[in-house]
Amino acid sequence: MKPEENYVDLVEDIIQEVFDKELNKQEKICTSLSSGIDSTLLTTLLKHHFPEKKIHAISVKFSESNDESETAKKIAAKLDIDHTIVHIENFLEELPKQIGIVKSPFWDLHWFYIARKAKTLSDCFIAGDGGDELFGGYTFRYDKFLSLTNDSTPVNERIKSYLNCHERDWVPDQEKLFNKKIQFSWNEIFQLLKPNFDNKLSLLNQVYLADFNGKLLFNMIPLYRKFHDHFKVKYVAPLLSRKLISLSTQLPDHLKYDKDKKLGKVLLQKILQKYEIDTFVTKEKQGFSVNTQNLWKKYGQKLCMYFLDESRIIRDGWINSEWVSKYIDNKDLEVRYVNKFLGLLAFEIWYRIFITKEMNDDEKLKI
Repeated sequence: MKPEENYVDLVEDIIQEVFDKELNKQEKICTSLSSGIDSTLLTTLLKHHFPEKKIHAISVKFSESNDESETAKKIAAKLDIDHTIVHIENFLEELPKQIGIVKSPFWDLHWFYIARKAKTLSDCFIAGDGGDELFGGYTFRYDKFLSLTNDSTPVNERIKSYLNCHERDWVPDQEKLFNKKIQFSWNEIFQLLKPNFDNKLSLLNQVYLADFNGKLLFNMIPLYRKFHDHFKVKYVAPLLSRKLISLSTQLPDHLKYDKDKKLGKVLLQKILQKYEIDTFVTKEKQGFSVNTQNLWKKYGQKLCMYFLDESRIIRDGWINSEWVSKYIDNKDLEVRYVNKFLGLLAFEIWYRIFITKEMNDDEKLKI
């Protein structure tokens, strides 16, 4: 096992290798900056590695949501780089355009705004994607999973516990949401997740594996790539380099997640400490995130009521109208149900654009 200092130097060296390979010829570089560990780390290393280059950071501020942009502004000032805050009032307003680009029924497509703004500042964009999955960023998930499992917990129970750590992604009566045309099966979901937990890895490493093989590979990376391609922006994600992915699998557990302190990304935080910028970083895991319950109250519920009133996905037998009717009038809906309704809204819009072809992706969602 290498000393901690060696891992710190090795990670930094690999990131700088990526910089040299991908960014040497770039005069202007754009970066995302959420005030979290990953984006702060890469922006800091970028500035120290290329002090002569023009660096411009982008932050996003969502209406009535947790605002990290002011902290990001302080980090940008500390690093002496330009900084832009993109304000988004109605998170759902350009959902048809976003769905038109990714050609998939997703609703949380905030990266559209970042990629669009980045194109106006540079042809090259750098982001900290992969930090949570590779270096232990989902501390709330690890703590809960470890409280629900132990080394003797059967595989199926581990999968149930993992799903219970993602409770915002599903609802207890989810099987009633879909009509017969979608043959929803919890068993199929269990089979998809089983390889991540039916192995000899430690409990935490099984969670890391499931996180990497789930949202990162099949949601974030392919969706982000479509936005970058659409706006013709070169996308660089140093934390997702092959060398760092390989290194992350070899790291000692305590350099990812400190169980006693319930602290994640231990190794990455050590690099921030080296550059004396760790005190600026937001401690809780947040990133660019919208408060979906506030969004529901201000825009989401009315938009869902409008589009799902004469819903094509209900009419054509995909979604159960009784499930929709049961919850849609509730203004104070539980967050997991709000997320599910926003997913249905995205499905409906996708369906109208690509299946019934009665909607144009230039349409704005306004109330």
